[in-house]
Amino acid sequence: MSMNARPAADWSALIQPGARDGLGLSVGYALADWRGAIWPPPRALEGRWCRLEALDVGRHGEALFAHLHADEDGANWTYMNQGPFANQGDFLSWLAGVAIGGTAFYYAIVDMGSGAALGLAAYMNVEADAGCLEVGGLHFSAAMRRGRLATEALYLLLRQAFELGFRRCEWRCDAHNAASVRAALRLGFVFECLWRKRRVSKGRNRDAACFSLLDGEWPARGRALEAWLHPANFDRYGAQRRRLAEFAGESG
Repeated sequence: MSMNARPAADWSALIQPGARDGLGLSVGYALADWRGAIWPPPRALEGRWCRLEALDVGRHGEALFAHLHADEDGANWTYMNQGPFANQGDFLSWLAGVAIGGTAFYYAIVDMGSGAALGLAAYMNVEADAGCLEVGGLHFSAAMRRGRLATEALYLLLRQAFELGFRRCEWRCDAHNAASVRAALRLGFVFECLWRKRRVSKGRNRDAACFSLLDGEWPARGRALEAWLHPANFDRYGAQRRRLAEFAGESG
């Protein structure tokens, strides 16, 4: 094998079961009753710890600017394709742009306790006819990172997507963003591929790590997330009693 050779991806371990057509060729299994998924409606998603509201610049913009720029070093913007913003006006202009729609639908993540908007999340690249969308546009402030709010927000997004008939949820991130990679795997997403030189972002090369979670995988993952998020799993200070991986093992 030459020095530049690379092993082939084991696609056979990920490919879905197939069938034989009239010519004897291997094809994907039939979806005779497939009618497509339902586009996510502009309704709030209610949890115990957070509520996802359709992004409204007037209602959420000021709080989002304050919380997402609370880190003086701006480290939480490192893997974002934009920002940090020099002032609130520039941020609100950008926010107004992403709130317009197209193939994406943005939510503000609101803390149920304080009522403050602490982060952003979105459905992106929505293809209802194909039953596929991406959970992306994720930007969590320091006030909600590594806690119940972030996990519950993602659970609410995933639950609704599969309830609306989507067959596949994608997760894509900068391959150097180790925290995002860990989050995807923790939630049960399966690593599929690395897109090399996918984008130029802030003058840097960006390789994209790509993951997926399928409708058939969701029931077990959903049960694990529900068990982890239950109030009984947290002490009086909000610290978890059991890790999500433990529940995932029980639900698999």
